[in-house]
Amino acid sequence: MATMADSPDEYQDGRRIVRLSGNLTLSRIRSVTRQLEDATDDKLRIDLTGVERMDTVGAWTLHKLARDRDVEIVGADADQLALIDNVAAADRPAKLRPDAPPPFLRVVAMTGDATLTAGRTLVSLVAFLGATMITAGKVIARPRKLRWHAVTNQFEIVGVHALAIIGLMSFLVGIVIAQQGVVQLRQFGAEVYAVNLVGRISFRELGVLMTAIMVAGRSGSAFAAEIGSMKLAEEIDAMRTIGVSPMEALVLPRVIAVTLVMPLLAFYASMMAIFGGGVLMWAQLDLQPMVFIQTIREVTPMNDVLICLIKAPIFGMLIAICGCFQGMQVKGNAEEVGFRTTAAVVQAIFLVIVLDAFFAVFFSSIGWI
Repeated sequence: MATMADSPDEYQDGRRIVRLSGNLTLSRIRSVTRQLEDATDDKLRIDLTGVERMDTVGAWTLHKLARDRDVEIVGADADQLALIDNVAAADRPAKLRPDAPPPFLRVVAMTGDATLTAGRTLVSLVAFLGATMITAGKVIARPRKLRWHAVTNQFEIVGVHALAIIGLMSFLVGIVIAQQGVVQLRQFGAEVYAVNLVGRISFRELGVLMTAIMVAGRSGSAFAAEIGSMKLAEEIDAMRTIGVSPMEALVLPRVIAVTLVMPLLAFYASMMAIFGGGVLMWAQLDLQPMVFIQTIREVTPMNDVLICLIKAPIFGMLIAICGCFQGMQVKGNAEEVGFRTTAAVVQAIFLVIVLDAFFAVFFSSIGWI
């Protein structure tokens, strides 16, 4: 048992000497603590020569006494001194949450993290595209490996089931473009030239771009959610176990279906936009449908139609790749499925717009204006 030695008060160098003996541990600390608190002298010298054992509680008691009063500890061995020093090092205010960094540094750190994440994602996406191309090469060499039923099923889901929403959207957008064109050109007495605006912008940009955005939001997200759910359920691992390639069974049919159906949807959307513009101009300008159609044929060059049909399959392949890629990245829990689905849509739309800007510059540079 740890005790204070019952001896007459001893003083040395103006300090009262307190000699401890026994075990300075949790089970024996109460009496020693009470006796130390009863020592009213401001300056103490605690002699630990007689202490046989000391635990963290005993070391904390000595440290607290030394912190609050003028105390000198002597006679402790190396282990006891190390324990007291460790307890003293841990005696600092604890923060429930760290101090927020300066706003400028926080913005720089967030920008750096976002840049690194974008770079890693781009590298992984390019690698996934390469893996898809390798799988496509293997299927071309052995056509029997392609699951045509999966391709036709995706063709129906992506294309046929989307006709209503894409047609309605394009029709309404065509009306808006025609109406705004008429309003602006009427200031110059040239409202009839709104036909040129509707025809050229529908085929060259509006039809294919709006279709790509709709397919990205509708089918790209579905690809990510479907494949992500299969990844969580370990169905993809099971496919690999039985010798079925997920790239051949899941990714390639979707990529082929979207690549093939996008030109058809883009052309359909362009025609619906022109139809909507024609209805608006018939209602506002009394422009007869036959005159409108003849004017569209005269002012819309074949290059605009070719641009639409060239961009559409590339956009479709990009959307399918993004959706399948994000689905394959799912891991952990169901929340990851939602995150990856959102990422698939955002990534696909962003890349489509970037690629569309590249095509605009490219076609202008070769004279397809």
